[in-house]
Amino acid sequence: MAGRTDTSVGLPTTMWGREHPRLRNNSRSHGVIGAVTTTENAPALTIYSTTWCGYCRRLKTQLNASGIEYTEIDIENDPAAAEFVGSVNDGNHIVPTVKYADGSVETNPSLNQVKAALGL
Repeated sequence: MAGRTDTSVGLPTTMWGREHPRLRNNSRSHGVIGAVTTTENAPALTIYSTTWCGYCRRLKTQLNASGIEYTEIDIENDPAAAEFVGSVNDGNHIVPTVKYADGSVETNPSLNQVKAALGL
C-alpha cells in the first residue's frame, strides 16, 4: 500500500498511484503573526473539528486571539480523520480533538491546557 502521505495527519492520500477522493488533504492551516510552530511550515497542533461544533469555534477563536497557529481538519469531510478521532476517544467522534506535534492528544481542551502542552 505505497502512497503519498498527508503530513498533517500521517495518513495515506493515494493508493496504487491514484489519489483517493475521500482521503484528500482537507486540512486548513491558520497562520497568525508570532504563532508558535514546531518548524517553519508546520503548526504545533492540529484541531479535528466540525463546522457545527460550538466548542470548536470557541477554541479556534481563543487560539487566534492568542496568536497560536494550528491546522484544522473537518472530520465530516475526512473519513480518515474521523477514524483517528474515534480511535483516541474510545470509538466516539468527540470534537474538538487536538493533536500536538509530539503525538499527544487532548479532547475538548481549554486554552490554558493547550498553552501548557505547548509550553507557553
